Amino acid sequence: MEFLIVSGLSGAGKSTIMSILEDSGYFCVDNLPPVLIPKFAEVCLAGAGAYERVAMVCDIRGGEKFDGLFEAMDALRAMEFRYKVVFVEADGEAIIKRYKETRRSHPLMEEMGGLAKAVERERSLMEPVRRRAGCVIDTTSLPVRKLRGQVLDMFAPNRKSANEMSVTVTSFGFKYGLPLEADLVFDVRFLPNPFYVAELRPQTGLDQGVADYVFANPAARELMDHLRSMMSFLLPHFVEEGKSALVIAVGCTGGRHRSVAVTHALTEYIQSLGYAAGETHRDMTRA
Repeated sequence: MEFLIVSGLSGAGKSTIMSILEDSGYFCVDNLPPVLIPKFAEVCLAGAGAYERVAMVCDIRGGEKFDGLFEAMDALRAMEFRYKVVFVEADGEAIIKRYKETRRSHPLMEEMGGLAKAVERERSLMEPVRRRAGCVIDTTSLPVRKLRGQVLDMFAPNRKSANEMSVTVTSFGFKYGLPLEADLVFDVRFLPNPFYVAELRPQTGLDQGVADYVFANPAARELMDHLRSMMSFLLPHFVEEGKSALVIAVGCTGGRHRSVAVTHALTEYIQSLGYAAGETHRDMTRA
């Protein structure tokens, strides 16, 4: 079992790291009281493999004294329970800048009467935890993309990069509105419409006759060439950026013929690249 106790300075990036770990398959718990850590470890052990990778946050929000955390660590050691403490830090200037950008309040702000004093006070209070950490991550100059790569290299080294991001390709009809969840939208209304072919009208883009009609057009074949090239270029960059889910929407007038055929073909291509891709057809069965 991989059991991580994530601690460190407020504003240093603990929440970001926990999101990365959660996306990579860790069961994540935020701000668990230290006294509950040994019991939580016992629950994980009794989970029959359901909790193979666990990460939890314990920081200044639980109180300024960390005797309880150290006692929990000692209890885990007495249980012969393997764990690792990950300490996340950044320099004071970077933390202050992040707080100003987000306009959030530092946990010690009111007590210390100023952000700079609060940051330095927390650094002093957290030093005993830092000394007991098995891993220290300094996020001062790390953009999220590089931080993600570093965290995954450390705690999910056997991942398959393409599988870090799920892709959903959905067809839709413009007359019913754009899918609000779409990251990329492609309009295929310029292609000849099977709706105006009597024998094809009751069919959908999943039927071979409609697909043959759509892709018999040179413009449709050229479109697919461009889409394949674009996906080959874009998807690795989305993975590198840290995106965990991508929604691609393909639209035609009613969402029954052209967009469905293109969505199906595009999904098959994305799957061939090794991505976890699935297709949906929002408006295909509408009258």
